[in-house]
Amino acid sequence: MTGLPRSVADALHSVTHSQRALAYLQIDEELRLVGAGGNLENYGLNEIRLGEGAVDQAVFLEGLLPLPEMPYLLPSLELAGGRAADLHFYTHDESVWVVLLDVTAERDQARRIQQRAYEMTLLQEKEALLNRRLEAANAALLATQRELEASREALLRVHERVQGELAEAADYIRSLLPAPMTQPFVIDWRFVPCTELGGDAFGYHWVDPDHFALYLLDVCGHGVGPSLLSIAILHVLQAAALRDVDFRDPVQVLGALNERYQMESHHGLYFTLWYGVFHRATRRLAYGCAGHPAAVLLDAGSPGVQLLKAKGRPIALAPGAVYASEAIVVPPGTRLYLFSDGVFEVQRSDGTMTTFEEFVDFLKGAGTDGQSDLDRLFQHLVQIRGGGALEDDFSIVRFAF
Repeated sequence: MTGLPRSVADALHSVTHSQRALAYLQIDEELRLVGAGGNLENYGLNEIRLGEGAVDQAVFLEGLLPLPEMPYLLPSLELAGGRAADLHFYTHDESVWVVLLDVTAERDQARRIQQRAYEMTLLQEKEALLNRRLEAANAALLATQRELEASREALLRVHERVQGELAEAADYIRSLLPAPMTQPFVIDWRFVPCTELGGDAFGYHWVDPDHFALYLLDVCGHGVGPSLLSIAILHVLQAAALRDVDFRDPVQVLGALNERYQMESHHGLYFTLWYGVFHRATRRLAYGCAGHPAAVLLDAGSPGVQLLKAKGRPIALAPGAVYASEAIVVPPGTRLYLFSDGVFEVQRSDGTMTTFEEFVDFLKGAGTDGQSDLDRLFQHLVQIRGGGALEDDFSIVRFAF
């Protein structure tokens, strides 16, 4: 770029600022924000405060710093407000420089292309099947009128069967989810993908007679690729299919998944995961968190709310990531909610976003009348959205211990 005329270089700089919404954050060794500039408003960072913690103000950095190597590129990260940005990490003068370049338009175009390709594939398959049946019907047309009517009826039955098979394919992921439980815990959930195929999945099962595992994961993006990856991870967790891993230890589970599912080998996909293990005899809940939203714990005997989160970056970003676990004794009568970010990051009709705090307040006031609190939450979000489908998967599980 040094060989370009000054006017051309200035023009390119202006294009980057206006079309890519260039912004940057400068972070010192203690993860404090010491500098910022560019189009911060595009990313909701226009009110950041220098001298304070960077992660607290730019939550998308949670679990990312420090990175094992730089420079580093984290492509197409989903940000609050529906934006997407490439995050470039550099080091200079003992500071980490995080440069944000807006790629929302590219992300939206890729989603549209992916959806169109999926719809076209289904249409072509259905058309090919119908064409084969029509050829058989046309051959029968050369016979009697009775044979013609019989062929039409057969064709209608074939069409109905194809439609049923397509509906079964759309419901396949849902069929992999565990059924609600009433003993020894009361467990209920709601799962509403924003498209036919989403990247959310969850499960719970007994690891042994005394330990009960519960988990929820969210693969980045939507469509066929994230859906297939979420299915694979769900099968691994359900079958305890990680060699030499104690599935009663969240740290071992998160670490082994990170080594197995590096994004370079899975088309650039990464995912977040909350994984916990409840010990029935002691009521001790050990949990780990790989870049996932904190679980919400509501104690019937206390007005307060506990947020259960342990430090850890999303899975697949870098090999050798270290994860931590926390533990808590769960009192009787406690409700625990696991969820993806689609249950609290919803865009209102005026363009503003709901907050995690609003979501927690809603749960606190939802009462304890069983299944209806999850339905009321979904209806509340649809109303906030202004009707229609939510922009992200709605996945939430409630455990009543």
